[in-house]
Amino acid sequence: MKKLLFFVLFTLSLTAQTLSMQECVDQTLTHHPDIKIFMLKVAQSEESYTVSRSDYLPQITLLGEYNPQRTYVLQQSGQFDTVNDDGWSISAILKQKIWDFSKTTSLTEASEIEQQIAGLSLEDAKAVMAYKIKSLYALMVLQREAIEVRHKDAKAKEALYRQALGFHKQGLKTKADMARFKAAYHLAKEELEIAKASFDKSRNTMALYADMPIKKDVKLDTGIIKSGDITLKKTYALKHQALKDNLQIKIASKQINKNQKLHQAAKASHFGSIDAIASHTQTDMLNRYDTNVIGVTLNVPLYSGGRLSAEEQRMQIETNVAREQLASKAIALKEELENLFLDLESYQESIKAKKAQLVSAKEAQKVVDARYKEGLSTYVEVLDAASFLLGAQLGLLEIGYKQRVTLNRIDYLTGKIK
Repeated sequence: MKKLLFFVLFTLSLTAQTLSMQECVDQTLTHHPDIKIFMLKVAQSEESYTVSRSDYLPQITLLGEYNPQRTYVLQQSGQFDTVNDDGWSISAILKQKIWDFSKTTSLTEASEIEQQIAGLSLEDAKAVMAYKIKSLYALMVLQREAIEVRHKDAKAKEALYRQALGFHKQGLKTKADMARFKAAYHLAKEELEIAKASFDKSRNTMALYADMPIKKDVKLDTGIIKSGDITLKKTYALKHQALKDNLQIKIASKQINKNQKLHQAAKASHFGSIDAIASHTQTDMLNRYDTNVIGVTLNVPLYSGGRLSAEEQRMQIETNVAREQLASKAIALKEELENLFLDLESYQESIKAKKAQLVSAKEAQKVVDARYKEGLSTYVEVLDAASFLLGAQLGLLEIGYKQRVTLNRIDYLTGKIK
C-alpha cells in the first residue's frame, strides 16, 4: 500500500506544472501583441530613415508622352497653316542635390534619432510589461499562500464547530456556542472560495498575457514574497542610476535632440537649395530631334505666406517644450524613488510588527483553546484569537507582496528590463 501511495505521489509530482516568474516574463515579451506593435514601429522608423537618406542620392525620372492626334501650326509665306498628325516624346531627367544649407542633413539626423527613440520605446514597453508580469506573479503567489492560510483557518473553525456540537450534545456548551462556531465556519469557507476565485482570475490573466495554459495546481516560487530584512544601500547611487538609465528619461532627452535637428532644418528652408540637373529628350512631332540639358538650378523661396517662419518658430517651441518635459520627468522620477525608499523603510517596521503579532497570536490561540475546553473562556474569545491569528498571517503575506512590488518598480525606474 505504501509503495502504491508513493508511486501515485511520484506520478503526480511529474505531471505538476512548475512556473517561474522569469518564464512568465519571457513568454509574455515573446507573444504579447503590445510588444509586437512596438517592434513593428521600430521597423517603421528604419524605413523612414531610409526614406530621408534617399534625398542624398540622385533622383532619376523617366517621362513619356504620346498624342494620337495633335494640331501643329506652321507659318509659310506669311500665312499660318495647320497640320494634324500624331507625336511623341521621351525624356530622362537626373537631378542631384548639391547644397541645401544642411536641411537634408538635419532631417536625416532627426530621422536617425527617431529611430533611436523607437528602439528605446520598445525597451520601455518591455520593461513596463516585465514589471506588470512580475507584479501579477507576486499577486498569484500572495493569493495561493492566502488560500493555504484560509484553508487551515476553515479547517480549524470546522473542528471548533464540531467540538462545540459535541459539547452541546453533552450539555457542556450552549446552543449559542454551537451556532456561533457554525457561522464562523461557513464564513471561513466563503472567504476561502473568494480567495480561490481571485487566484483563478489572476491565473487566467497570466495565461492570456503569456499565451500559455496554466493549471490550477501550478507550483509557484513562493520565496519571492517571503518577508525579509531588505535595506537598499546607496540610495543616492540608485537615484543617479535612474536619471542615467531610466528609459523615459532617455526618450525625453532624445526628443530634445530630434526637435533641435528639425528646428535647424526649418531654418535652412529659408535659403532654398542648389541642384544639378541633366536631361535627355527624344521628340517626334512632325520632325524628330533630340535635346540635351546639363546645368545647375537655384531655388530660393522669396515669399511663402509666412509658412517657413511659422514652421521655424513652431520647432523652436517644440524644442523648449521637450526640455521642460525632460525636467518634469526627472522631478517625477526623483519623487517616486524617494517615496518607494520610504515605503521600503516602513515595510521593515511592518514586518517586525507582523512577525511579533504572529508569534503572539499563536501563543494566545493555544491558551484560549485550552481555557475554552476547560470552560474558562467563551466562544467570543476563541473566535477573536482565531481572527487575530488569521489577520497576522495574511498581514505578513501582504507586506511581503508589497515589498516585492516596490522592488520591481525600483528595478523598472532604474532601467532594468528583466
